[in-house]
Amino acid sequence: MTKIINSNEELIDIDDEAQNANQQIGYAWEEEYKRSWDVLQEDEDGGLKHTVEHLQSRKRKRLERDTSIIKRGIIRHMFLIIDLSEAMLEKDLRPSRLDLTLSYAEQFILEFFDQNPISQLGVIVSKSGVAEKLMGLTGNPMDNINVLKKKNIDTDGEPSLQNALEMARSSLIHVPAHGSREILIIMGSLTSCDPGDINETIDNLVSENIRVSIVGLAAEVQICKLMCKKTKGTYGVVLNEAHFKDLLFEIIPPPPVSIVKSKSELVVMGFPRGVNESMPSLCACIDCTAIRSPFLVVIYALDVIQKYVICLPIAQYVN
Repeated sequence: MTKIINSNEELIDIDDEAQNANQQIGYAWEEEYKRSWDVLQEDEDGGLKHTVEHLQSRKRKRLERDTSIIKRGIIRHMFLIIDLSEAMLEKDLRPSRLDLTLSYAEQFILEFFDQNPISQLGVIVSKSGVAEKLMGLTGNPMDNINVLKKKNIDTDGEPSLQNALEMARSSLIHVPAHGSREILIIMGSLTSCDPGDINETIDNLVSENIRVSIVGLAAEVQICKLMCKKTKGTYGVVLNEAHFKDLLFEIIPPPPVSIVKSKSELVVMGFPRGVNESMPSLCACIDCTAIRSPFLVVIYALDVIQKYVICLPIAQYVN
């Protein structure tokens, strides 16, 4: 840096304009987002072959499916817990953590029901040390999407991981044993305002076979890592927007069935047919006294075929 000393022996910086220009650039991730072409790097011959191959390999990796034949459950019960603390206003993920989370959450819900047509999903949010259930377990994806769009989603305070887990747990313990019990948390805060010992909640989740998976938006948190390890879930911290989506969509395929629940069970299901009647008609179940469960799972044959393909996938295509 060049400096000049005047008659009053004061230092005059002649690079003020350059410094101000550098300060206006902002953070590194903001510059990277605005100048996306900077990721292109020329090779020794002045071409972009290596860069293109790298981008294509990343795309192929995202499209790869798990073709291992393992026992998976076809009926899933999951709660999606979204952190609405003040930490979600950070802009290290564009346009912000909250906006990107809500956008990816809608895509996740649609893809979840596309690959898990006979499963159920609910939404819980946490802020200001409390948890709120926006939508209970439902098999209609639009119910969850509409509640995320219509609800006044604002941020405040810190999340309560324990309260959100207990709220989800209180609903999951009543679901049938033949379906999996899962919790997916999108957490942007590094702290949690809990009323009690969260280790007791973790022990209850383990004893009730509830799998917890967490996608962290900031940094690794030890209690989150421990929780996912004990409940046999997954834990990952996002690096960028694309990695965020990859971590989220890795939860969509059904997880392997645990050894404790490896015993097969028969589930009563109904296959409705579309019939056009010329006259008004009435239909009643003729076998109500024989059905042990008052809730009959109604499913289309195409959904069963789709789940069969997911549980027994075909081999990957090789070029």
